[in-house]
Amino acid sequence: MVFREKSKRKLFSSPAKLSLIADRLNGETLMYFDFAYYRKVVAFAWAQKDWPGRSKMLVKLLLVVPLVSVLHALFFLLDYLFFPALWRQKVVEPVFVVGHARSGTTLMHRLLASDGDRFSYFLYWEMFFPALTEKAIVRAVGFIDRTLLKSSIQKRLEQWDEKTFGPWRHIHNQGLWIPEEDQFVMNAAFLSQQWALDLPLMHEVDIFHVDNLKPIRRRRWMNHYKACVKRQLVYRGGNKTHLSKNPVMSGWVGAILDTFPDAKIVVMVRDPVQCIPSTLRLVEMSWSSKQWTKQQYAKSQQALTDISFDCFILPKKALDQRPETPHYFVDYRELTSAPKSTIESVYQTLGLTLSPTYYDYLTRHEEKEKKHSSHYSYSLDDYVITAEEIELRLRDFYEQYQWPRLSEMNEFSEVENGK
Repeated sequence: MVFREKSKRKLFSSPAKLSLIADRLNGETLMYFDFAYYRKVVAFAWAQKDWPGRSKMLVKLLLVVPLVSVLHALFFLLDYLFFPALWRQKVVEPVFVVGHARSGTTLMHRLLASDGDRFSYFLYWEMFFPALTEKAIVRAVGFIDRTLLKSSIQKRLEQWDEKTFGPWRHIHNQGLWIPEEDQFVMNAAFLSQQWALDLPLMHEVDIFHVDNLKPIRRRRWMNHYKACVKRQLVYRGGNKTHLSKNPVMSGWVGAILDTFPDAKIVVMVRDPVQCIPSTLRLVEMSWSSKQWTKQQYAKSQQALTDISFDCFILPKKALDQRPETPHYFVDYRELTSAPKSTIESVYQTLGLTLSPTYYDYLTRHEEKEKKHSSHYSYSLDDYVITAEEIELRLRDFYEQYQWPRLSEMNEFSEVENGK
């Protein structure tokens, strides 16, 4: 009895151990799965009696998803056995790039990711395998492929990559070996925007407004995300800074700062008349390619439109409430016209040191990045939303950034034409 009492006192005498136990109880060890979200998606797919993709989607949801999620959960546990460094890994001063889709988040993310000595980030393929044990298996297969199979698997993957992503790279430069939006790593927990791209249910399932979730659910979401980030840091060597980019996380800023109190935030802003319609069209193309009709995705498209406004409003609101958080709002025009000086300003504001190697990189790539353009835009005429509504709801941003007002230009054009 005396021995047990001493053991208890020893176990709970260390604040670090108490913190470790608390982290484990908060769900960082066991992989999280959002059953509420899962049930809603299954119910939505089940109800689509006339949709041609219904049977295939139900097989995926009812058979593939449970099996894959169980495997991911098993590997999550094995990580703590095979990678003991995971128990000690910390996430220190991560950097998050948020903002409306098509606002330059990808360009900013990849410019920062080029500072490879500083940052750790997810490549697209890595998010299919969130556990360290899974990545170790993939690397072992890669070694066998290179040494025994003459890289035949690698060549087939490259062909698949070009066939799958090649036709879309003028819109979004995506590929298996390219840094990507790291919220996709939460797909194993059934928390991914991909389901809303496959099924038009944004009006029923919301993974954008995480700050509005009940505290316990929000904490579980974020603890799972943190667990995935820790694994990626261990995978990259353990001593780097996590770099994240995702427009969806524009609604997560408060939750991010609750989970990572020392986080630094970069917010991209761009003329909404340029980025809102192109985003609506991009998602509409995804739904149309899966044979959804305009009538079927009308409600979901309206939900996406409302989210578009929140992409501007919510990051500013969250950061206004926490002015002590290092953050920087980047005008897309400044990033594309003067990328080097813009990155220098971001580093200075966030308290980061620009290394000579990275400075040389920015100098060499200055002219190349100035030529960056989206090559993809659509008119508001294709949608119910008007320029007047956008300018009214985002009037503070129009005043601050002096974006051209399309409504005034249209009025001037009508006067010139004698209307």
